[in-house]
Amino acid sequence: MIMPNLPAFIAWGLITSLFIAKGWLPNGILGGFGNADTIGWQGAATALGTAADGTTFPQYLGLVGPMIVYLLPLLIANQGGRIVYGERGGVVASIATMGVIVGSTIPMFLGAMIVGPLAAWLMKKIDRIWDGKIRPGFEMLVNMYSAGIVGMGLAIAAFFGIAPFVTHVSAWLGSGVQALADAHLLPLMSIIVEPAKVLFLNNAIGNGTLVPLGVQQTIDTGQSLLFLVEANPGPGFGLLLAFALFGIGTAKASAPGAIIIQFLGGIHEVYFPFVLMKPILIVGVIAGGATGVATNAVFSSGLRAPAAPGSIIAVLAQTPKGSYVGVILSVVLSAAVTFLISAVLLRASRARDLAAESDGLTAAIAQTEANKGKSSSALGALSGLAGATATAPSVAATATSVADHPVRHVVFACDAGMGSSAMGASVLRDKLKKAGVTGVTVENLAVASLHDNADFVISQRELTDRARLKAPTSVHLSVDNFMNSPVYDDVVREAKARQQTAGVVP
Repeated sequence: MIMPNLPAFIAWGLITSLFIAKGWLPNGILGGFGNADTIGWQGAATALGTAADGTTFPQYLGLVGPMIVYLLPLLIANQGGRIVYGERGGVVASIATMGVIVGSTIPMFLGAMIVGPLAAWLMKKIDRIWDGKIRPGFEMLVNMYSAGIVGMGLAIAAFFGIAPFVTHVSAWLGSGVQALADAHLLPLMSIIVEPAKVLFLNNAIGNGTLVPLGVQQTIDTGQSLLFLVEANPGPGFGLLLAFALFGIGTAKASAPGAIIIQFLGGIHEVYFPFVLMKPILIVGVIAGGATGVATNAVFSSGLRAPAAPGSIIAVLAQTPKGSYVGVILSVVLSAAVTFLISAVLLRASRARDLAAESDGLTAAIAQTEANKGKSSSALGALSGLAGATATAPSVAATATSVADHPVRHVVFACDAGMGSSAMGASVLRDKLKKAGVTGVTVENLAVASLHDNADFVISQRELTDRARLKAPTSVHLSVDNFMNSPVYDDVVREAKARQQTAGVVP
């Protein structure tokens, strides 16, 4: 629910960084702190502000407040509803989520993540009650009014039931974080967060807990260090640098390329196999993460919005003025601490590793993908760096070599329809271009958003069955990773053969 909507979070963060009163380009109209009586532009939406003497005056709403209160929760709810029950589910989910939004005084990210899928699921069950029993000509009437009535009822129920509950949960979580801050124990969060990242629980902790709390802190103080607890690229960089200098075998050879993917690309999962290969190294990662949190706490620094993905570029883009020293130091010091501890541990086990004649990286990559529950393009690239080869069924085994129409549409499908599938689509576009094949549209989508209009659907092996249900007439191809699969060459040859047969190309 969160990942497809991260561009909206980034947009809100950039708007906040630029236009609030403490931003780079303060603007009372866009930032929502301007007095409508003195600034002008009277057509803009306004609310009532309160002056120091107690009098009220019209004040611009701006973009920052409405986006965080309404837009982002509704996008999350709509995405959750679509996953469960398509467009109809998304509409009902959005209606119901308005209940938790207006029933609370805090941004309802947690409420949207609960209400959105639940509302869509209930609508799906209710529709089944009269499925096939509606008289001809009354289908639209029943469908429209049933969704409207259910949405209304769920919005009211969410207002009185779920909104107070989620508000109390958020307050409890916020109090817990504040208690750690008051006791100067915020670095202890890394003891939970860093191992959880390696086990792919980072999204649950980051997007499910830290991001909502961080957003609330941003509204109150203009920034939050919670956005950097999980997204700090420093510990991963320090670990990979230690392997690049003191590792052996494929781990040493793979580490420099992994550094680029992790630190600049923001895909942290490429360093997880290095930790799984030597679990003792989690000590260095925890120490580095705690150092980063402590640095931000000392300098009272943080980010305006989530750094997504966790790239140093995204981190700096979301850093408000006044926080650059603390944020940059948090990355540098966390990397340094992780590097020093990891280097000592690697040097201490070097003789034993050399005697074993295997660093176990390939097995660790496989274990990482097992923890994630699906293949990963970033880990696939790491496998390529480590000399691993991917296997996948050929197009010839799935479709006839010559069809009656040219290949026009290829879709890459993954869970979120973003990072991994986008990289795979980019690889195939490049191969088609080099082969001189034109007129083929290559796009990336979430499996839940697939339509049955593609010639080929390429998905990770674990998702192929779900993709077939969404696009039953397309030719489905499975890959182990999206970066270096031989399936792409087969698709290029098939596309070229079909176009030649159809007379599209010579």
